Amino acid sequence: MNVVDSSGWLEYFSKGGNAEFFSATIQDTENLLVPTISIYEVFKRILIQLDEVAALQSVGIMSLGITVDLTQEIAINAAKISNDLRIAMADSVILATARAHDATLWTQDVDFEGIKGVEYVCKN
Repeated sequence: MNVVDSSGWLEYFSKGGNAEFFSATIQDTENLLVPTISIYEVFKRILIQLDEVAALQSVGIMSLGITVDLTQEIAINAAKISNDLRIAMADSVILATARAHDATLWTQDVDFEGIKGVEYVCKN
């Protein structure tokens, strides 16, 4: 199973320099977990940068994966991760979601560099 963090989704949708790094993982929808916090972050960013239609289209593509809600267990584990690794709330929720499902987290967010279970690529 795989999780792509919000930075990866945005890179994919914008066809950025690292889009290819995320492409195969995103297109393997049977093994793709999508945390609801990622839907929030991606929708908000695309809404600000483009418009609501583009933001909704992006969410539609994200919904081809398996949506994972923020449960009490994930929230508690995310708080521990945030405290231990000193990372932001959304990042810790995404990592906790990946860990709850024994999934690999794919990212270009430097905050995740060197963390076990994370496939990181430096942002271009």
